[in-house]
Amino acid sequence: MLNRVLVDILLACGDGFLEESHPAVALRTFELAARLDPRRPECLLAAARAARGLGERERAATLCERALALEPRLTGPRELLSELFLDGENYFELLARLHRHLAPRTYLEIGVETGYSIQFAAPGTRAIGVDPKPAIAVPLGPHVQIFAETSDAFFAHRDVRAALGGLPLDLAFIDGMHHFEFALRDFMNIERLCVAQSTVLIHDCFPRDRRTAQREPDPQFWAGDVWRLVVLLKKYRPDLQIHTVATPPTGLAIVRNLDPSSQVIGDRLAQLCEEFLVLDYRFLDGDRAGRLNLYPNDWDRVRELLPARA
Repeated sequence: MLNRVLVDILLACGDGFLEESHPAVALRTFELAARLDPRRPECLLAAARAARGLGERERAATLCERALALEPRLTGPRELLSELFLDGENYFELLARLHRHLAPRTYLEIGVETGYSIQFAAPGTRAIGVDPKPAIAVPLGPHVQIFAETSDAFFAHRDVRAALGGLPLDLAFIDGMHHFEFALRDFMNIERLCVAQSTVLIHDCFPRDRRTAQREPDPQFWAGDVWRLVVLLKKYRPDLQIHTVATPPTGLAIVRNLDPSSQVIGDRLAQLCEEFLVLDYRFLDGDRAGRLNLYPNDWDRVRELLPARA
């Protein structure tokens, strides 16, 4: 009982230090409270907030993960994890900007769902959407064609080049199954349709925390294990330019300098799946921003990654 009272006092003192703009003292106070009662996640969350005040993002992230390990359903640590790394306009707004800037002749979207994102394709863009169970809830123009099938079936049985009017694929958006191996196959098949100047976007590359980054869907919030694809491409395709824009809620990777002739993935697909499906989330510990190539969500900076408008 006495120990709990002491921890409560330390938490109150730490809050006071934070309010008085003394995050370093607050952090030491909260960490002492956590040592005295290591089963109370609020001590760790408070320490994480103090670490953020010091600009120590990775330390704050580790503290948040420890709090979630104690109580996975807490929303505070998840929200803080997102705020530590992701800010600015959300990925829908960024996707709309990318369409306006690139003005692609052709566009392919994997995982259409309601159609909200594919609607950003301009009337001058030949747009194709692929989803096994589309539930279109917005009006789409005659330039948009939806294929109600899996992406594996689409690439295996369709003449995609013909569907694109014989043109290469200028822009693609992978937002399908939230599982690494599906995203990997989608990327492999999409790159074959591209040219070096094309752009591929990959959603859900920067998960909030371990729970939402797993393969099993989380009913509260889920990004899946698509993050593994960024790690794989960095290791085996150093020729690619990969930047994961820090856009809420789970980042958007922009991949450039594509090579449609590359066989790196196709020649060892099973081996790559086996290697990366066992990669644990703790691989990201300590430097998740660096390992996932996090890039500022600032349009002026993002525009520097893209080809100049014609």
